[in-house]
Amino acid sequence: MTLLLQIIALLFFVCTALPILTHKVWWIRAWDFPRLQMVIIAILWLCMAVVSSYFQASPSFFWWTGVVVCLLYQLWWVWPYLQRYRVEIPNSGIENTAPSLSLLTSNVLMDNRNTTALLRLIREKNPDIVATLETNNWWQKNLDSLDQYPHRLACALENKYGMHLYSKIPLENAAVEFLVEYNIPSMNVEFLLNDSKVRLHVVHPTPPAPNENVQSTERDVELLILAKHLENIENPIIVTGDLNDVAWSKTTRLFRKVSGLLDPRVGRGMFNTFHVNFPFIRWPLDHVFLSHHWRIKKIERLGDIGSDHFPVFVDLTLDGSADFDNAMIKDRSDKELEYETLNTDIAEKANKPTNHRT
Repeated sequence: MTLLLQIIALLFFVCTALPILTHKVWWIRAWDFPRLQMVIIAILWLCMAVVSSYFQASPSFFWWTGVVVCLLYQLWWVWPYLQRYRVEIPNSGIENTAPSLSLLTSNVLMDNRNTTALLRLIREKNPDIVATLETNNWWQKNLDSLDQYPHRLACALENKYGMHLYSKIPLENAAVEFLVEYNIPSMNVEFLLNDSKVRLHVVHPTPPAPNENVQSTERDVELLILAKHLENIENPIIVTGDLNDVAWSKTTRLFRKVSGLLDPRVGRGMFNTFHVNFPFIRWPLDHVFLSHHWRIKKIERLGDIGSDHFPVFVDLTLDGSADFDNAMIKDRSDKELEYETLNTDIAEKANKPTNHRT
């Protein structure tokens, strides 16, 4: 039993240490994801070690200390996404009369044919804007029945990276961009909410995976280029989509630090959206990031629609006072990572977001 615990602890040490490296290869970056699972494994290890001490020799002080240190380190990353943490974006007051906006975002899984479930959720939640990912021509034909959303932006693709916007609000300067990879789109639009011009970006970069990109460079560059584009914009901003990255990773945190955007999940919960069929290995891949102009009326993960992702719904109010700013601040390591990412060949060849109408 002691030997088994030592082997498990050693593997735990390695998996904790790997994501500290800045190397972008997929099998290192993959360990950014399961930090909550690593916390659970560490707690189970400690429980097993206590039980083992009653029947035979317990692991030495070295192993106990190493596991506890790794547990605290992993917990540090996910702690902001527990409900006892202070919220980053305040709640909207019950009597708040500020302009409101609701958004539903969903990675539908291109091969999924259960349009009924998604359409039912849209009717139930009645959002002002619907953003869909992995939508191809088949999905577009079925979603075009959403007559209450006359304002649309479509990019139907058969490579699992299509995306669509359906809006009750007129869209301005709507553009489909291919920032980093020729077949991986993103969308940006503007619209008026009362007298405020709001910018909305939808993104779905490729993940670091052996069947996609063996390194995370393409994903990281796309997110950072968008962040740099947004960092000096004073208008209200929303960025949503499947980032193929968890909320607590260095890449996503850098995106937030550069752009100044906030995460409504901080202090409210993880809202893990992927994978629907494997509860133990779920993590938050589908995001809604907001500028400091917004307040939260509601954020929730919705039900199963037959995809491998759960949809996300947010109900927001636009607070004109914008009297707070909880944006994360870059430190030296962030600046080094930013410089390293933006000085790659991929970044130098990348396009920049525009506002040209398509």
